[in-house]
Amino acid sequence: MPDDETPPTALVISAHAADFVWRCGGAIALHAEMGWNVTVACLSFGERGESARLWKDGKSLEEVVAIRRAEAEAAAAALGVHRLECFDLGDYPLELGRNDKMRLVDLIRQVQPRWMASHSRYDPYNTDHSYTTQVVLEARMIAQAWGHEPGQKVLGAPQLYLFEPHQTERMGWTPDTFLDITPVWDRKRAAMEAMQGQVHLWDFYTRVAQQRANHFKRNSGGQSGGRDCTYAEGFESVFPRTVDAL
Repeated sequence: MPDDETPPTALVISAHAADFVWRCGGAIALHAEMGWNVTVACLSFGERGESARLWKDGKSLEEVVAIRRAEAEAAAAALGVHRLECFDLGDYPLELGRNDKMRLVDLIRQVQPRWMASHSRYDPYNTDHSYTTQVVLEARMIAQAWGHEPGQKVLGAPQLYLFEPHQTERMGWTPDTFLDITPVWDRKRAAMEAMQGQVHLWDFYTRVAQQRANHFKRNSGGQSGGRDCTYAEGFESVFPRTVDAL
């Protein structure tokens, strides 16, 4: 990219501290290596509902929050995140008031992302996740409105990709996009290993990436099979794509 060009931008909205790592860490790292500025908005640290190991170790709430914040920062650094915005709103349940939503709208307008990513629209196992995407869709809509804070640069129409939930069969999540993350897998794995509070997920999401690589290969070259791929991530797009050719 020439020095005088503004880097393209993307925005990932994560309900909890580790969600952006498991579900789209590869996409973040890959785009960062391509010169994109990827911002991650972390709405909570998952301190109450996604830090069981720390609670079993007898940590206090303040200690859990501090540990999870440090983990998120270390993971973001490993992935090459341009900006990590921690809202620190608490979890289980995660709730955003009007001011919190406007803060997210402001962030979207500041970043002006070419694409956004968040959770599946339905998650009966973790309503913080589906609630986040409901809020993201609302914030995206407001950020596009000319009558909201006139004079600010309005948002265009970035795609919202829904990254993979934990139990896809129960979430109504259907991937239509597979991204080869093999070149940056080591960075994603390093980010996962920064999440010491959820060690049990390291190998699980390694297996997920390997399975999606199989799907990438299957779909990248017709019945004959496509190019080789070892690790991939799947996404479901919310909005139609506009193309000039198939």
